[in-house]
Parts: sequence; structure tokens; C-alpha cells
Amino acid sequence: MALELSLASASPPAGGGLAQPPPLAPPGKEQQVAGVGILLQISMLVLSFVLGHVLRRHRFYYLPEASASLLIGLVVGGLANISNTETNTRTWFNFHEEFFFLFLLPPIIFQSGFSLSPKPFFANFGAIVTFAILGTFIASVVTGVLVYLGGLTFLMYKLPLVECLMFGALISATDPVTVLSIFQELGSDVNLYALVFGESVLNDAMTISLYRTMSSVRSHAAGGENFFMMILQFLETFVGSMSSGVGVGFISALLFKYAGLDVDNLQNLECCLFVLFPYFSYMLAEGLGLSGIVSILFTGMVMKHYTYSNLSDNSQRFVSAFFHLLSSLAETFVFIYMGFDIAMEEHSWSHVGFIFFSIIFIVVARAANVFSCAYLVNMSRPEHRRIPVKHQKALWFSGLRGAMAFALALQSVHELPEGHGKTIFTTTTAIVVLTVLLIGGSTGTMLESLDVVGDENTSRENYEDNNGYMPPSYEEGTSSGGGLRMKLKQFHKSTTSFTALDKNYLTPFFTSQTDDDNDDDFSQQPQNRRLAFYDQ
Repeated sequence: MALELSLASASPPAGGGLAQPPPLAPPGKEQQVAGVGILLQISMLVLSFVLGHVLRRHRFYYLPEASASLLIGLVVGGLANISNTETNTRTWFNFHEEFFFLFLLPPIIFQSGFSLSPKPFFANFGAIVTFAILGTFIASVVTGVLVYLGGLTFLMYKLPLVECLMFGALISATDPVTVLSIFQELGSDVNLYALVFGESVLNDAMTISLYRTMSSVRSHAAGGENFFMMILQFLETFVGSMSSGVGVGFISALLFKYAGLDVDNLQNLECCLFVLFPYFSYMLAEGLGLSGIVSILFTGMVMKHYTYSNLSDNSQRFVSAFFHLLSSLAETFVFIYMGFDIAMEEHSWSHVGFIFFSIIFIVVARAANVFSCAYLVNMSRPEHRRIPVKHQKALWFSGLRGAMAFALALQSVHELPEGHGKTIFTTTTAIVVLTVLLIGGSTGTMLESLDVVGDENTSRENYEDNNGYMPPSYEEGTSSGGGLRMKLKQFHKSTTSFTALDKNYLTPFFTSQTDDDNDDDFSQQPQNRRLAFYDQ
């Protein structure tokens, strides 16, 4: 952050227009200002972690950690405005999207893929892909079209169709960190947890690919081939970035398998190399004109599933703690900054109708996403494996907006005309605050009302009996259906085939283990060590 502060003081204003140069500070004054800014940031982080610890210790679910961090930023920014020190404080918190995308988002996204337990993920792989890929596309299009129609009917501020679709793409990024933490503490069905977490992980990749595709379409001249170009650009961005990330992950697995680094005197080198590979994947994708966020996400999934088991025991403990630490610091700082920015930034609050109707539209789009995809998934599953209605409602409720939506909205300020970008950024910020505070604070009540808490042990037995994998069966009890049902069944059968391929060929080839001794336990979800402490 100190580097960013020093760069911010030397860089031109974000708006790009002519601005008066700041007065020259006395010798040593800039270092003092930077030091005070860093001190304030560290103090806010410390206060956020301590407050989060107290809230979790007393099981106060109405104010989750993310909400507490957001409120701390709001309070500090509000006090700065009241005391008329916003100019100096803004120099302390001068925040650039490059810093956000290069230093804050990568550890958050990598940890999402790295902490993904493979057993429940592969058991629900077909459903997760359906919700994350098809569902996100549905939510993006529904939101964008509704916002565009709202502008045509003078219900809200009018934006061009492509910009509405850009807004629909970025606002469809879910970040259910608050919901998942409460899932863990209250104990929820492992399949429900896998669906929510798996969707959020792949949803980020889908969202950023859709946003970049729409942004690229907007920057080119309109033409009849735009639709096909959009499809090709999306496939190029998503598939290319995914292939890049998976390739880097496989290379790292082979390196750690055959390099012989898992000895006592080389553990430092082993850890250093492991930490460098995620950023290598990110920068490789960016250098190829692809999405570094998508690439590092799949690198995290592959490295956890294959590379991680090739490390020594001490290195495994270190890298797990290290990436969890980076992710926690980055995510907490993101929520603090969002709260601070709301109080300090000049927002476009003149279009309140745009914010109000956008909230309604994303609720409708989320419902279209969840319930339509659940219907398709249930068509291909036997009765005992279908997603129950109460789980569908929990999925619909857990669609919080967070770091990814905020980052893309921040980027849209510079890509779109001034009024349009400001309106989208203000709307996204308001939606993030409302969902984090309202939905995050009411998650515990929602889970209890839907009766989806406390049934974790039942699913655990099923996972252990099947070695962690629960492929859907297609025996008795399934109706014949039509061609669509058969295609869906074949898709889910391909998931089972991939599971067998992974266990029989990929795992023995890329790891030094041929058994399941090092498989992650399905209950080993993010922050499980902290949860064990709070359960004492």
C-alpha cells in the first residue's frame, strides 16, 4: 500500500482532465503523510479483525465481518467529511483500479479456487457449471435488457443497450463470503454449500469474460457480425484464460513432483516457487490479452488438486496459511475501502430511480437464474438427487454482490462516458452495501426459516461411503422425458467419466500419490480452523 500511495502522489488525476498541480510539500512532508495514511489503514484493519472476532465469538450473525468492515469504512469516511479533512484523507486513500486488479483481487480469486474442496465440487459439477455459466449468462442478459427497457419507458436513466449489458454482466458477479461463513458456523447441507461456493467461484470467471466481451463490442463499430464476434470473443477470453491457468497448474504439479524439492533444506525454495506460480499465471494471461483473473482462478483449482499433494507437510501448512492470510487481508481492505469510498467519493445520486429499479431487476434476474437452472438440473437427476425448493430459495437469497462487481464498476468509470460510468459505479456501490448489510445480516434467520441448517452430518456419511463422489444415477424412478432430458443426463454422465479419468489417470500422473490419503476432506471448507476455535 505504501508503494501505491507513493505512486498516487506522482500520478495525474484519474479523471484525465487538466488539473492544478498540487502545491509542493516541504521536505519530508510527503513521507509523513504517507506514514499517517498507512497507519490509518492498519488501524482500520486491526479494528475490523478485532470486531469480527468479537462478533463471531458471541455468534452475533446480524453483523457479519464483511458488514463490520464496510461500516468501519463508512464511519471513518463520514468523520473525515465532517471534520473537513477530506482532501488530506483522500491523499491517504488514493486508490487506483490497477492496484485493485494487480494486488488485491488476485489473492482473493486464487484463494477461492485453492480452497475449493474437490469432492463436493466434482459431485455437483454439472449443477455448478449450469448455475455459473448458463445462470450467469441468463442473469446478465435479463438485467441488461430490463435496465434498457426501463430507460426506454422513462422509469430510469437511459443507457445504450451495450452499456446496459455491461452493467448486467458486472452486477451479476456474486460474492457470498458472508453467507458461506454463516453456512459453516450453523452447519448446512454439504451439497448446498458446494453449489453456493462453486457457483461463486466460476461465476467470477464468467462475469469478467462477459464484461470484457461487451466492452470490446462497444469499442468497435456496430455491424451485423457483432453477435458472432461477441460469441467468438467470449470463447477466446474464457476458454483461452482457462486453458492458460490449467496449463500453468499442470506445469507446477510436474515441477514439484520431479524436482525433489520436498526435503528439509529446500522447503524455503519450495514455498517461494509455489507462491510465484499464481502470479506467473496471472501475468501470462494478461500478456496474452486474456483475463488474468480467470486464469489465476483455474490455476488455484489445479494447484490445490494436484500440486499441493507434491509439497512437504510443512510447506503444505505454510502455503495454506499464507494464501488464507493474503486473501483475508485483501478482502477486508476491499470492504473497508468500499465503505470509505461511499462516504468520500462524489457519487451520481441524482439518478435514484436507476438505483431503485436496478435493485428490483437484479432480484428478478437472480430468480430467473436460480429457478430456471435448477429446473434443468432436476430434469436430469433422479428423485433423491434433485435440488429441493428450500435449497433453491437459499441459492436465490445468497446472491450478494462484492469485490468483483465493485472492481468492474470502478473500471467502467474510465471506460464509459462520465455520466454513464458514474451512474453505474454509484448504483453498484449502493447494491453492494444493501446486499452485504441486509442480506448478510439476515442470512441466519433465512437459513433457520428454510430449515436448511444442522443437516451437515447426513451428507457427510454419503460422501464418505462413496469416497467423496456422489455421481447421479439414472436407474429406476426416472421418467422417460424427451431429447433435452437425455442430453442433460449425458452431460451429468460425462461428469462421472471425468471423475474416473481424474482418479485413474490425471492424479497418478501429476502427483506422487496414487491413493486418496491426501484428498481434502469435504468438510475442509474455508476458515475451518477459525470455526473450530470458535466452537470451543
